[in-house]
Amino acid sequence: MNTPLPNPGHLLDIAHWIAMSAPYLALVVLLGGAAWGWTQWQRARRVEETLLGRVTVELIPTSTFDPSEGEVGRYAHQLSRARYSVAKTPARGAGVRLRYSAEEGHIRCYVEGPARAGAVLAMPGFAEVEVRAARADQHIEPVRFTPPVQREGEK
Repeated sequence: MNTPLPNPGHLLDIAHWIAMSAPYLALVVLLGGAAWGWTQWQRARRVEETLLGRVTVELIPTSTFDPSEGEVGRYAHQLSRARYSVAKTPARGAGVRLRYSAEEGHIRCYVEGPARAGAVLAMPGFAEVEVRAARADQHIEPVRFTPPVQREGEK
C-alpha cells in the first residue's frame, strides 16, 4: 500500500513558520522561566524569614493533669489554627512543632511555631497546664480567662 507523499511546498511553509516564530517562542519560554524563578525566590525568602523568627512556649502541667480525649482534640484544633495566622507563608515554614525533653527526671513539653502565631501558641489549651514563654527574650503574655462569677441560687 502506497501512501502519497505530502506536498513539498507545504513542508516548506511549515518550516518557514517555525523559523519565523522561534524567537517569539523562545521569548515566551524565557519570560515564563524568569517568572517561575522569581516566585520560587519569594517563597524561599518568606520561609527563611518565618523560620528565623520562631517562638517557643513551654507547657507545664500540674501533678493531677489527666486530659480527656475531647480536651486533647480541642487543643490539637487550637494548634492547627496557628497556620492561619501566617497566611502567605509556605507550609514548611508555618508548621507548629511539639518538642519533648527530659530534664532531671521531669518531662518538659515545648510548642514551637512562627512568631506571628505566638499569641495562638500562648493560649492555654488545658485547664491544668500553665503556658510560659520558654526563652526570656520573648515577650508573650499568656491569655488567662477568669471563671464566671456564680450568683446566689445558681448551681
